[in-house]
Amino acid sequence: MSGQEQATTVGQLPTPANEQSRVPTVLTRLVWFLWVVSLGTLGLRLWRGGSWELAGLFAVDGLTVVMWVTVTFFSGIVHSYSRRYMAGSRTVDRFFARVFAFTLVVLVLVAADNLALFAAAWLAMGLVMADLIGHADGWPQAQAARSLARRYFVASSALVAVALATLWWQTGVTTVTDLASAVGATSSTVTVFAAGALLLAAMIQSALLPFHTWLLSSMTAPTPASALMHAGFVNAGGILLVRFAPVVSVDPGVMLAVVLVGAASALGGKLLKTVQTDIKGKLGCSTVGQMGFMLMQAGLGFFGAAITHLILHGFYKAYQFLSSGSQIAHESPTKTTRAESTGVVGVAVVVATALAGGVLFAALTGKGTTLDSGLLLTLLVVLTVLHAAREVVTHASLPTTVRYGAVPLVALPAIAVYAGVYGLVEGLLVGLPAVGQAAALTPVHGLVVVAFVAAYLGIESGLYQRSQRLYVALLNASQPPSDTLLTSTEDYNEH
Repeated sequence: MSGQEQATTVGQLPTPANEQSRVPTVLTRLVWFLWVVSLGTLGLRLWRGGSWELAGLFAVDGLTVVMWVTVTFFSGIVHSYSRRYMAGSRTVDRFFARVFAFTLVVLVLVAADNLALFAAAWLAMGLVMADLIGHADGWPQAQAARSLARRYFVASSALVAVALATLWWQTGVTTVTDLASAVGATSSTVTVFAAGALLLAAMIQSALLPFHTWLLSSMTAPTPASALMHAGFVNAGGILLVRFAPVVSVDPGVMLAVVLVGAASALGGKLLKTVQTDIKGKLGCSTVGQMGFMLMQAGLGFFGAAITHLILHGFYKAYQFLSSGSQIAHESPTKTTRAESTGVVGVAVVVATALAGGVLFAALTGKGTTLDSGLLLTLLVVLTVLHAAREVVTHASLPTTVRYGAVPLVALPAIAVYAGVYGLVEGLLVGLPAVGQAAALTPVHGLVVVAFVAAYLGIESGLYQRSQRLYVALLNASQPPSDTLLTSTEDYNEH
């Protein structure tokens, strides 16, 4: 085993000493109560509009209310799931306290108007999440993962503190709302420096390349904590850029840099996922890619699309993690899954559905109808539909007529739902400074399009698999530090 002699027992889970503890029940009900309150706040916002402020400390605007509803809902799901998942754990109360504390910190973060309060909440959020990653006491791998994550999060917090201190020193303002009007008169060099620090902080928090190591090392966290991390915590990078959009968008070069780092992670995350063999590893690499897409949308000037993306991705990834145990195949390892050839008819169905999805998205949102960065946003929708449609068409377990007929019947309503959520979020963000201004197209945007199309064709055709050097490079890039990895499957039985 691991150098210790212990009896192997099979049966009922051990009963914790605090069997009668009401902490899980109380905190679960409390977080669902917060969700109901958040829904009420959202309804009031939609009915009366405007925002509410509290003495330069808090400002409740459209971004605040939409994130309050999202965060409390995901937290409520995690709390409810954890009551069964953590049953029998002697640290169940501590786990629930950390999850609830994380929820409260995020609620404060998205409402914080004071620069110092925002920086403090950003740091606290990272420290609590690091503790959740290393929740298993006495598990060396978990403690190593916690230490690694804490170093990354402290570095991210330091970058946020440097950026906000620089902006305060240059403008003299102490609130985010006042910063929007003051930043236009600042020195462009100082503002670009602050914007660069914010971008780096967002990259670390959202686990973009090359800062993805902490995320791939975090698999030691309990599954509910992983769901909260991938559905909520990594989205903080997008929230940071939206909240400080007046700073990030002050220079076109910074916005272009956001697009480039987002595109690199979107493509890199997709490639890293192809060499993963375990379920959580695949989900982690998928998150790296999806966060890249989120930042790309912000860099294109569509901050509302970035928020929509993080919400919908949060729903998807939370479900994937909480159901990850059911994804393990109970079958012979020699059994292979046959994939159908797409064929001429299949190709026609996939391409037609993807193009129809792009047209529908453009018609419902108005994006991609003019010569601006909206064309790239629509192209991302087309590529997403193309990939999803091809997955269905090549699914050999379904009859051919069902596969071909289901593709447009599923994909197009999904695009309509996405466009509807996007329209709602965009409406809630109206009034936020620098939000809703599409970036002008440049030759670099064209190169990004070429890279995406080439990567898609290379991955879908399997061309990338012919290079052993590329495979080894991807495998090495997807490996977290060795001290965070389990070398014996029996270690799971001890923790």
